[in-house]
Amino acid sequence: MPRRARLLLDGVAMHLIQRGNNRSACFFANDDYLFYLDTLAELCDELRIRLHAYCLMTNHVHLLLTPEAGESVSALMKHLGQLRRVE
Repeated sequence: MPRRARLLLDGVAMHLIQRGNNRSACFFANDDYLFYLDTLAELCDELRIRLHAYCLMTNHVHLLLTPEAGESVSALMKHLGQLRRVE
């Protein structure tokens, strides 16, 4: 059974969860957390999304945010899911 489509509304807060592939670890060192947070802040500014709260766990992330335009959430999650930190 396919997942129901998400309802994306402008200016309405939403709780998002992003998990690692097969629930594997997303973060391995403190620098990984900092890189994620820096990138998240930049993307939220760029996409006009207000970030209210976050919780970074080793294998997943919780985000509470309000997008100015609902569609911008998809772009945010796409970019965050493709992050690669260069050593």
